[in-house]
Amino acid sequence: MLGNITAFGLGSLILGLPFWGTTPGNNSGKAQATVDLDLRQLLTDTARQWSDNTTVLFPDSPDFAKATERWTVFRPPTYRAAIRPGTPEDIGKIVKLAASYKIPFLTRGAGHSYSITLAEFQHGLALDLSHFKTIEIDIDSETLTVGPGVTFNDIFDPLYQAGFQLQTGTCSCPSLIGVTLGGGVGRLQGKHGLVLDALLSVRMVTADGEHIEVSRNSHPDLFWGIRGAGANFGVVTSATYKVHRLINRGEYLHADFYFPAEKSYEYFKIIESLNENLPADLATIVLVNWNSTTNQIQVGGNWVYFGPKDEGMKLLKPVFDLQPISSVVSTVSWNKLLATTGGNYDDLVCLGSTMRDLYSLNQKKYSASGYQKGFDKMARFFADHPGGRNSALVFEIFPNQATAAVPQDETAYAWRDATGYIIAHLVWDHGDTATADAANKLGLDIRKELTHTSGYSKPSVFLNYARGDEGLENIYGLEKLPRLVQLKKAWDPNNLFAFNLPLPTEYSQEKEL
Repeated sequence: MLGNITAFGLGSLILGLPFWGTTPGNNSGKAQATVDLDLRQLLTDTARQWSDNTTVLFPDSPDFAKATERWTVFRPPTYRAAIRPGTPEDIGKIVKLAASYKIPFLTRGAGHSYSITLAEFQHGLALDLSHFKTIEIDIDSETLTVGPGVTFNDIFDPLYQAGFQLQTGTCSCPSLIGVTLGGGVGRLQGKHGLVLDALLSVRMVTADGEHIEVSRNSHPDLFWGIRGAGANFGVVTSATYKVHRLINRGEYLHADFYFPAEKSYEYFKIIESLNENLPADLATIVLVNWNSTTNQIQVGGNWVYFGPKDEGMKLLKPVFDLQPISSVVSTVSWNKLLATTGGNYDDLVCLGSTMRDLYSLNQKKYSASGYQKGFDKMARFFADHPGGRNSALVFEIFPNQATAAVPQDETAYAWRDATGYIIAHLVWDHGDTATADAANKLGLDIRKELTHTSGYSKPSVFLNYARGDEGLENIYGLEKLPRLVQLKKAWDPNNLFAFNLPLPTEYSQEKEL
């Protein structure tokens, strides 16, 4: 029975999709076409017996664009069809169907993945889970259970009203589960650790379409792997987290500062002074951007202290002493923290369907000279390419006491010694190839230059921030890769999950990746 499945835009359009498979002996995860398949007929066949709430979409369907929308449209994946499963059981059916017919598919929670490896996915099937919005809070056990369509923004008010908080990322729009699987860094990692450190268990569909529970007590090897490399092993249909009682009743000091170019190095020296001295309850994000009002480059700082305002103000005295050109200081509740950052910063950074490319680095050393070099490169870029003035260079300065306290072999995440992250967030208009080319050169230049002062010998980057051209060892970690590759071979030997920074099923440390 097809039930009440919505199959939009059947018309006379015949949708042909190639079979996809891997070349024998090729473990790169790159697919190649072999024979044509009528995907429309396959997905709408009544033999599928989809649930009533499952929706199949095609390019001529009204909701197709929404089901395939992405945060960045730079080198995007492309789709010939999309399916919104109505139940977890249908997710299993879809995975089995994809495996049987060798249909390339990508899972979508909120559409925020931006690795350039996704560009290898062309004319495939979108598995859109954005409608799985369930949120369950168990006050007694202090747990939160969510579906894969739940974003950070969705959990703020319910958790806060229940008296809890959870370590989160730095913007509100990504999928909570998606961020978790790749690490999940943020301001609270000094107090609570990474987002993945809060994960207790998941329900997931494996590459053979089976539904399993994964936790410390059930498939512990896989639980190790999904915490840091999770997109490689299956489709998570729900996740349960340990949440924390609100610190200081959920009221925190929040301060935004802005400085002119001539004070940039002095401000960076303040940041450098935090090496080995950053309290677990203090975090800051430094933003180098273009001020369209003053028509100049500037440096801004957003600071959050997870404690009483008077304590935080003492810690911020060096910043005040530098006499910013503007400052806004307030007490903000945990659930409004991201919405308050930098005025409308969260709204701007969450704009979808934008032409943007990101080059990122881990850092375990704060370097004023390195930051100043990055600042100077951005200044030249803004001067030469006005079309790129919505770009920004970001330095995330986060404590890592709770993150580093977790044993290194507890999860697949490799970078627990990092105390910050550098992001060259480069934006330009569609069709502006001159700015696009300059942005690419700038991103590569900044990443190479700031590696020298990051505290790492190579351009290391954790999964969520990886562009995809850094090399697997610099993303997953040299020590973690052999075990991860064995897990990949055990749980996804045919590379069904093969497009988002995919792991190989064979690995040798001697060969270049």
